[in-house]
Amino acid sequence: MERGKMAEAESLETAAEHERILREIESTDTACIGPTLRSVYDGEEHGRFMEKLETRIRNHDREIEKMCNFHYQGFVDSITELLKVRGEAQKLKAQQQRNLDNIVLQQPRLGSKRKCKKDAYTIFDAEMESTSPKSEQDSGILDVEDEEDDEEVPGAQDLVDFSPVYRCLHIYSVLGARETFENYYRKQRRKQARLVLQPPSNMHETLDGYRKYFNQIVGFFVVEDHILHTTQGLVNRAYIDELWEMALSKTIAALRTHSSYCSDPNLVLDLKNLIVLFADTLQVYGFPVNQLFDMLLEIRDQYSETLLKKWAGIFRNILDSDNYSPIPVTCEEMYKKVVGQFPFQDTELEKQSFPKKFPFSEFVPKVYNQIKEFIYACLKFSEDLHLSSTEVDDMIRKSTNLLLTRTLSNSLQNVIKRKNIGLTELVQIIINTTHLEKSCKYLEEFITNITNVLPETVHTTKLYGTTTFKDARHAAEEEIYTNLNQKIDQFLQLADYDWMTGDLDNKASDYLVDLIAFLRSTFAVFTHLPGKVAQTACMSACKHLATSLMQLLLEAEVRQLTLGALQQFNLDVRECEQFARSGPVPGFQEDTLQLAFIDLRQYFLPRILSGHFPPVLQYSTKSSFFQLLDLFIQWDWSTYLADYGQPNCKYLRVNPVTALTLLEKMKDTSRKNNMFAQFRKNERDKQKLIDTVAKQLRGLISSHHS
Repeated sequence: MERGKMAEAESLETAAEHERILREIESTDTACIGPTLRSVYDGEEHGRFMEKLETRIRNHDREIEKMCNFHYQGFVDSITELLKVRGEAQKLKAQQQRNLDNIVLQQPRLGSKRKCKKDAYTIFDAEMESTSPKSEQDSGILDVEDEEDDEEVPGAQDLVDFSPVYRCLHIYSVLGARETFENYYRKQRRKQARLVLQPPSNMHETLDGYRKYFNQIVGFFVVEDHILHTTQGLVNRAYIDELWEMALSKTIAALRTHSSYCSDPNLVLDLKNLIVLFADTLQVYGFPVNQLFDMLLEIRDQYSETLLKKWAGIFRNILDSDNYSPIPVTCEEMYKKVVGQFPFQDTELEKQSFPKKFPFSEFVPKVYNQIKEFIYACLKFSEDLHLSSTEVDDMIRKSTNLLLTRTLSNSLQNVIKRKNIGLTELVQIIINTTHLEKSCKYLEEFITNITNVLPETVHTTKLYGTTTFKDARHAAEEEIYTNLNQKIDQFLQLADYDWMTGDLDNKASDYLVDLIAFLRSTFAVFTHLPGKVAQTACMSACKHLATSLMQLLLEAEVRQLTLGALQQFNLDVRECEQFARSGPVPGFQEDTLQLAFIDLRQYFLPRILSGHFPPVLQYSTKSSFFQLLDLFIQWDWSTYLADYGQPNCKYLRVNPVTALTLLEKMKDTSRKNNMFAQFRKNERDKQKLIDTVAKQLRGLISSHHS
């Protein structure tokens, strides 16, 4: 019994020792397990220990098997997802494109202040606070409902499922192949970036095309930023900066190309607002966007060009639809409406009772207000570009100067040069441009009130409106002179002189009476023109009439004429002088207008135009017409030949060449109409006298030229 109990005690002690050794083997590092194993081999129960070891190993194998069985499906799923990385990446891209439409570019409205803030999850908040001045015809493009300042915007993690990326990264890390996955991820994302940065061919057609393009780019970099901050090393800042540099270059190139197709200023303005929001959003994530704002300055020039084209059509419609008549008003309300649209003050007009008329036509207030609308449109583009007040002022003034000197000027010139434009319309254009010129100072004040930059500032660009309206007015004045001369020529085409007549009607020709009546009625319309314009037009018409009459008398087709024809011509010329003497336009001094009928072709024309008159005019005020006609009618050749060249001679303005030309015509007439004149002594003497005078005139001409 005693021996049995001792054996049992030894067996229990040995089992406990074996259990201790097994636990030590399981928990001890393999480098320190040598002493433990030595104690096993030194013991007497080596065989029994090996049995227990085998049993323990089988138990651990069963536990491992159970664990593997439990985790097998998850392992299979992970490997399957790893093999589907390419497909998942494509799905990820598609999903982000759909979802980011809800969070990116939510507020492309001009005049909004954007308050952007960023953590690892929030993209941006848009705070609406419109501060832009609005015109009465503000289009309200891209208006959106106001959002509460504190409204939460979903973050990237709320809209995009990043778990496939995280699981793949974890699996590769466990397998010791993290670097492989990092390289694979970055390579695939570069390929996706190139796809995102490829704009659709019709992107320029609608604003949605640009919006989707920007959404893709913003979404791509928001995702990369999220990956940067939620993983350790899958991407780094250098990698993202490299992608952004490529993206910025391709984006700017695409925008330059597609924006060049935009001809609608509203679309260009909307595009600018999208680009500003695009740049502001990405700047919050740490991306440099200065190149985008530089490109916006290029788009600003294009915007200005599209505005100029639009306003060219607006001005054309205004000028085409105008009736070129003073604006009538029948009550105080109508009067205040007009002066509310255009800065005009006239105390004399205010005192008049209704009905009354403004001096200008409808196109004056319409053009003035459209210039202001153009300035508003320029201001819209300048907002949110981070420009100083001086830069905004300079941009607006330069664009407005282009509107005035190019667009409006061309529109006015086109109207003035129309073939069918009448004198009444031309007169009204002169009046209108005079009032528009006076309004330029109010346009200066209008811009100053918008930009708060005083016009006295050193670098302030001045408006060229005064020059534009002066040029248009001068063009209209020249057109009036040309138009008047053309009307005079039309009347002169009705002249039907019988140069062989021997009868005298004792009255001016009918065509000339009608011509003088036309001139009187025309100059009566000039009452609202500046005095100098009316006087110049009247003087120009009289000079042209005098020159045309002289050419009519001396033209080559008139080979013969009689004294009766000269007397009839003399009556017509005296009718012209009577018209000049009657003062059809106020402001001329004494006989100034009558001087238009002196000899225009030679000596006196340059002196009349320059305002210098020879002293001899005080002794004789008759035109060369009258002196020439008097010389022939009175047959006073002895006086003419004896006094020629003297400062106070009676026929000072009669040119010997002109006299010889007419004398030759009378000489031919005398010979042809008097077949038997050679048989009558008086006619023979007269013919001899004509020959003698002609010979003396030739000698006079020859000596004068030599």
